[in-house]
Amino acid sequence: MKLDILAIGAHPDDIELSCAATVAKLVRQGKKVGILDLTEGELGTRGSRSIRKNEAAASGKILGLSTRVSLGLKDGNIEVTQINIKKVIQLIRLFQPTILLIPHWLERHPDHEHAHCLCREAWFYSGLEKIVTKYQGKLQDPYRPKKYFHFMQKYEFQPSFVVDVSDVYDVKKESLLAFRSQFYDPKSKERETILSSRLFLESIYARDRHFGSLINVEYGEPFFSVEPLGLNSFFDILV
Repeated sequence: MKLDILAIGAHPDDIELSCAATVAKLVRQGKKVGILDLTEGELGTRGSRSIRKNEAAASGKILGLSTRVSLGLKDGNIEVTQINIKKVIQLIRLFQPTILLIPHWLERHPDHEHAHCLCREAWFYSGLEKIVTKYQGKLQDPYRPKKYFHFMQKYEFQPSFVVDVSDVYDVKKESLLAFRSQFYDPKSKERETILSSRLFLESIYARDRHFGSLINVEYGEPFFSVEPLGLNSFFDILV
């Protein structure tokens, strides 16, 4: 399956928290979008491996994903090894996305920083013919996505661009609520975390409103590009 966009997160719900509305907008525009969860989030204080798997599947349906897969790396141990790089390369070559969405390199959670390094190295090496990979026993052709952009998680950065997601923000909210085990639930008996506090999701919505205000819209999701972005016209960037 050829994808237009592949968004890669360290844990289930990473993409939802960071750029689910952008994903939903791309799907609405007719693009084929997939999510790759590097782990199953099994170290999370709340929920379990099976619960989070079901929540991720439910969220994927809400977002209208073409596919959602888990690489099955160990939560808390995303190692940038040749074996793991090849695992990501296999999926990049399988889906051949035009664009990757990946974590930023500076983050509170070590898994997110390690995920950035793993994704960036896999992005580059996936284009090298002499790095040989197979999928289901079949040799894969080299393929490198044209661009990768970083999405924002805990730590903020100066964005290269902000996507207007006002018209699909309700879809982001619905996709987040699919992860019922992770967020605020006054009936839960599990230990409270940063994510499960009453104000956490409100802080996500507030930040998206802030970035939306920077481009004079209701909601916006920020991204960073390490390379300059080309335009055909100044008018391409006007909102």
